[in-house]
Amino acid sequence: MSFVWPEALVLLLAAPLAVAVYLAVLRRRRKQAVTYSSLALLRAALPRRSSWRRHLPIGLLAAGLAILAVASARPQITSDVPSSQTTIILAQDVSGSMCSTDVYPNRLAAAEKGDREFVNSQPSGTRIGLVEFAGFAELAVPPTRNRSVLDRAIDNMSTNPGTAIGAGILQALDAISEVDPHVQPVGNAALNAASAPSSPFPPGPGTSSGGRGSSSSSGKAGKHGYAPDVIVLMTDGANNRGITPLQAVPYAVARGVRVYTIGYGTTHPGPLRCTPQQGGFYFSNTNFGSGGFGGADLYASGYLSQLVADLPPLQEVSRLTGGLSYAARSASELKKVFANLPKHIVVQKERHEVSADFAAAGALLALAAFGAAVRWSPRP
Repeated sequence: MSFVWPEALVLLLAAPLAVAVYLAVLRRRRKQAVTYSSLALLRAALPRRSSWRRHLPIGLLAAGLAILAVASARPQITSDVPSSQTTIILAQDVSGSMCSTDVYPNRLAAAEKGDREFVNSQPSGTRIGLVEFAGFAELAVPPTRNRSVLDRAIDNMSTNPGTAIGAGILQALDAISEVDPHVQPVGNAALNAASAPSSPFPPGPGTSSGGRGSSSSSGKAGKHGYAPDVIVLMTDGANNRGITPLQAVPYAVARGVRVYTIGYGTTHPGPLRCTPQQGGFYFSNTNFGSGGFGGADLYASGYLSQLVADLPPLQEVSRLTGGLSYAARSASELKKVFANLPKHIVVQKERHEVSADFAAAGALLALAAFGAAVRWSPRP
């Protein structure tokens, strides 16, 4: 429980003060009673009342005053509630490595199937958008409730060179800002710089001069708590263009947008085989591209590191923004990851003020105290 006006809790002192006054009055009455010559005569003259009835009114009054004091501080409770205003941006990696056949029939085809199932499993009121990123990021489908539009866009995804994960996060944030007025846009300047092949990216909000997100500047929601909007980002490689994922973190934290990341694919990529519609990549392990690299040469050149999901930065992005990070090495694991995501997305925490409930309870106790005093007060 939290309070809007915690300073008002000082009024809780009214309850023990009332009890103290009551006890002082009782002592004074006892002192006055000894002035009578016959205590037995005094007891006989007074009506008989049990001790608990005699003290019940002041007990009820003290409890009522305490609860009214809590009500004056405007208490709030936090609860998990389903959100019908959620916007989900699916940020999908469409780099050339998505043609790897270590996931059957290739990573892109399996990802498309998982994306469609995820989209169609969401509540009808949830808006979903699609961001595709390779060497740059672009908004393929603005947030919409039209599932058929999303399905068509997912089916038509094609691969391109490069992996700009940080730019994908910024583009997703900008897409959310179009439908949620509480989320500020990132801006064209930042988006253009994010996809630049080799240029220093300016520090984002809450970063140091180096422009890297850190646990000291992140890890908490924005000023108004978490937004109901989230980003689900899937990638099978390492960032090699523009802004890094950690440099994008402060932008998400400042807007209270959680980022759920999925590191996709195995650590042993297969031959790259995509249909012309998917981008047309067709490289084998023994003849990798025009350079004719052999398998051993690929490892030596470091190129295969670009075909394996770089999990540590993804995990850090999710941790700092309040999301969760997953790894999926197969189509079945990807399906399980998508099946678990709605449990964390469609439920959000909301604060509800319960001042009226406390005020009503305090008033009832005060009335009960008055009624008890009238009911069991001594009569002549």
